[in-house]
Amino acid sequence: MFFLLKLSMTRGMAKGWNGFVWMLKILVPISFLTSLLAWSGWIYRLDFILEPVMGLIGLPAVAALPLFAGLLTGIYGAIAAMALLPMTVDQMTLVAIFLLISHNLIQESMIQSQSGLSFLKATTFRLIASIVTVMAASCFMDPESSVAVILATAPVPTHEPFLSMLNTWLLTTLVLSGKILAIIMTLMMVLEIMKSYHLIDRIVRMMSLVLKTLGLGKQSGFLWLTAAAFGLTYGAAVIVEEVKEGNLSKDELERLHLSIGINHAMIEDPALFLSLGLSPFWLWGPRLATAILAVQLLIITRRLIPFSKFFISRR
Repeated sequence: MFFLLKLSMTRGMAKGWNGFVWMLKILVPISFLTSLLAWSGWIYRLDFILEPVMGLIGLPAVAALPLFAGLLTGIYGAIAAMALLPMTVDQMTLVAIFLLISHNLIQESMIQSQSGLSFLKATTFRLIASIVTVMAASCFMDPESSVAVILATAPVPTHEPFLSMLNTWLLTTLVLSGKILAIIMTLMMVLEIMKSYHLIDRIVRMMSLVLKTLGLGKQSGFLWLTAAAFGLTYGAAVIVEEVKEGNLSKDELERLHLSIGINHAMIEDPALFLSLGLSPFWLWGPRLATAILAVQLLIITRRLIPFSKFFISRR
């Protein structure tokens, strides 16, 4: 019993370290490039790229700044920008819904591309899901209201010295890397122990109805839980190790990535937006519904394609 536990932990630590090193190769250069863009001020001058689509999703031009910041830097950068802008609660809610699906897009899409889904698909799926979800949610709101709710009147941050930015980036990256290492190591050891003692099958059976609703298979259960609880970065690192063992088919892997790409980090990310006074329903509900619909639509489409080919060949 003790030998099996020790062996499982050893295997888990080895896989955890491999996943951690793999992830750092993506995290470090992209996070540095993002910090450099933010420091130079370019990230705040490129918001005009998103302005033409603001009207399409029912948002004013001013919303382009937090959207662009969130797409490149993540939830924290978006909230920092939103807190300085005059926006209504409905407008902030729509921005939050968009960014809960499509945030830190370059880094996370690259991580997904290294664990079973192409970069183009990962990016396209999430952007389309964001736009469609926001358009649907805007039907129940009044984002064009002229009543502005100013959350803060703090001045725009001043330009800090390059070395100060570099120190901040380095410290932030080291802290984040330490957290990632601890989480991935723990997850991989737990996964290996659960495999050794056949606990995964029991958990999967307990959540079989949930997985069926999500459009996922039994092999995806633990991986979906990992991404849903801890985020896409940690989930993808664990998925990489599972893919190496051949536990997931190509179809199941794509469905899993589509689901967790839209709906991940279900605890931390939505909770951050609560500080802006937004409704919990809109922070948790829409993207979960979108993830379910997207995967089910993918399944239906793939089932219809063979039938369409059959009828075409019969003509």
